[in-house]
Amino acid sequence: MRKDQAAFTIGIEEEYLLVDPSTGELVSETSVQAFVIDSVKRCIGAEVGFATPEFLRAQVEVGTGVCTSIPQLNDCLRQLRTAVGEAAAAQGLAFIASSTHPTAIARKLKHTDAERYSTLANDLQEVARRMVICGMHVHVGVEDREHRIDMLGQLAYFLPHLLVLSTSSPFWEGHDTGLKCYRLSVFDELPRTGLPERFDSWSEYERHLVALTSAGAIEDSSKIWWDIRPHGKFPTLEMRVADVCTYLNDGMAVAALYLCLIGMLQRLRRSNQRWRTYANMLIDENRWRAQRYGADEGLIDFGVGANVPYSALLEEMIEMVMPEAEAFDCVDELLHSRTILQRGTSADQQRAVYNAALEQGSSREQALKAVVDWLVEATVADL
Repeated sequence: MRKDQAAFTIGIEEEYLLVDPSTGELVSETSVQAFVIDSVKRCIGAEVGFATPEFLRAQVEVGTGVCTSIPQLNDCLRQLRTAVGEAAAAQGLAFIASSTHPTAIARKLKHTDAERYSTLANDLQEVARRMVICGMHVHVGVEDREHRIDMLGQLAYFLPHLLVLSTSSPFWEGHDTGLKCYRLSVFDELPRTGLPERFDSWSEYERHLVALTSAGAIEDSSKIWWDIRPHGKFPTLEMRVADVCTYLNDGMAVAALYLCLIGMLQRLRRSNQRWRTYANMLIDENRWRAQRYGADEGLIDFGVGANVPYSALLEEMIEMVMPEAEAFDCVDELLHSRTILQRGTSADQQRAVYNAALEQGSSREQALKAVVDWLVEATVADL
């Protein structure tokens, strides 16, 4: 890191699904979930990260410790994924990093037996019962609260661009949805989701938060599930729009780009400049395009008022944040985003596996099982 570049902290949380590799189906047993979590805790130190239950019994969440470089982040997440894989294998199972499961039927699954999740299930009812989804959350430390709230609005513009690189949820309950990211369609049914509100100051944000907590609508800011949010306990901006990436290296590329975008906005701020903000109705259009098409149909560049191929937009972002990538020692991770675009995201590859199986004479059920088989292999392919 350059001497003139401010220090940073970064961390990642990922949610995984536990599967039976022989059938491809989810394993929704409390004992299995607990075994995997306990095994990870025994072999991973707190400085590396943690494992916890998630909403469904078939889910496990991991999170890295607080990291000060992308290589450190990579190493921590690699250890966590390895530990989860070994624990699952000890039970004759596997895990997949995918934001939806190709065949899981939401109404047949059970939530984790914990007060937090029972309360959530009771509050959200049918909406909660559809929550067979996994995400990736990237935290970047921004110590100054005013800077944090100012960047919240500016970063919203780039959320669709980050989503494009991470899509991994094309299937839902046994069929191809036609979307690259169906996860957000499910998640958007929850209250307090989507693009963040805009605030002129931290105190204005707090006043809105107090209005909800005082009325008993929410307990605290953890029940605000925007695509990006100020974290309630830590001085971070938490990016939540991304699908969980099947390949570890793809997740590192998304994290590196997000970190570098924050660094770029900090650089602009030091020069008394800022990124232009756009109305949520415009950004939402790009969010939908990213959800539906991924990189296939481009995103709208509102500065020029035209739809632009994503490849061109990606090159513009790489050039724009390259000073930060060099300072943060994550040039390789940033440039891996080109590989994602050339090779396709997990969603692209899942669909390719499915269609190839059908063309070879497989039934729809067999083709979906082939997708799960691919996910099992790809999730640990670059560890």
